[in-house]
Amino acid sequence: MRNPNGYGSVVRLSGNRRRPFCVRKTIGFNEKGHPIYQVLDYATTREEGMILLATYNKDPWDVDKANMTLGDLFTLWLEKKYPKLGKSNQNSLKGAYRHCKPLASNKYTNIKAYHMQETIDYCGAGYSTQGAIKALWGHLDRLALELDVTMRNYSTLLQSAPIPETTKKPFSEEEIQILWKMKDVPWVDSVLFLLYSGFRISEMLDLSPKSFNLENNTITGGTKTKSGKDRIVPIHSKILYIVERRLKESNGQYLFTHEQKQCKDTTYRLFWHDIMKAANMEHTPHDCRHTFRSRLDSAGANKKCIDLMMGHKSKDVGERVYTHKTIEELKAAIELVTD
Repeated sequence: MRNPNGYGSVVRLSGNRRRPFCVRKTIGFNEKGHPIYQVLDYATTREEGMILLATYNKDPWDVDKANMTLGDLFTLWLEKKYPKLGKSNQNSLKGAYRHCKPLASNKYTNIKAYHMQETIDYCGAGYSTQGAIKALWGHLDRLALELDVTMRNYSTLLQSAPIPETTKKPFSEEEIQILWKMKDVPWVDSVLFLLYSGFRISEMLDLSPKSFNLENNTITGGTKTKSGKDRIVPIHSKILYIVERRLKESNGQYLFTHEQKQCKDTTYRLFWHDIMKAANMEHTPHDCRHTFRSRLDSAGANKKCIDLMMGHKSKDVGERVYTHKTIEELKAAIELVTD
């Protein structure tokens, strides 16, 4: 049966193709009177093509969006959504895209759940990277839904390796004293800074001179979570000289620099490895954060003060308002750790 005028057509293309049927509509004529076609999609069978054509005529979709590739969508996501994320999240998701990039030229509507899952299964990386890839597909799916590029959300079907069970291992008091004896060894001061401030590596490396107020001896920093962003942590009296020396040596941009530039996370971890080897210790940088909380708790610090300094969301912490009284309470709490 002939389709109505303007309805469109489904034609079989020559050659051996995976989807040989072209779904198209006439959008005009050239100077010779030959039709100009707009390709809507391709189908495996004629029946599938006719269903696509009927669907389009019932609810015409934006053909440009329908032809959007993964690469196109990712570029748009970088422009629209990426700047609104935290720095560590930005780095994680941007790094995850290299595992998805082989699909960059594929139309996003043709990427199925199993394609996405394969980027996770064959990435050759651990749970952290697998989780980042899964998260990236979720971001892209949400943007595609927002733009009406697609009507499905395959990312909800994806699976990644679970976070392995870990046993947090705080530094012992003896180990902390060993580090104090090594305080003049390059970069050991940064380990002590972490132990007495509770910051994460990324947060510490982002600190700049403007993060410090030496009039009331406080640090304003933190980036990872809403509760932890721009939190105030008093400078413990034992590391005040470290802060003052580092500020004096800084390039005016960052507290911890390497070769006159901001020290990168990967570079810092090399320094960390050397320090742990020299001290005959086995710890991760995150153990410093756990140690900070554990020592405050053992010293009897107020739980609200601990959560504020750690940047943890807690029912004991309502609106995060730093009054003069609150800051004095934080200072009193942190100085309970005397060694």
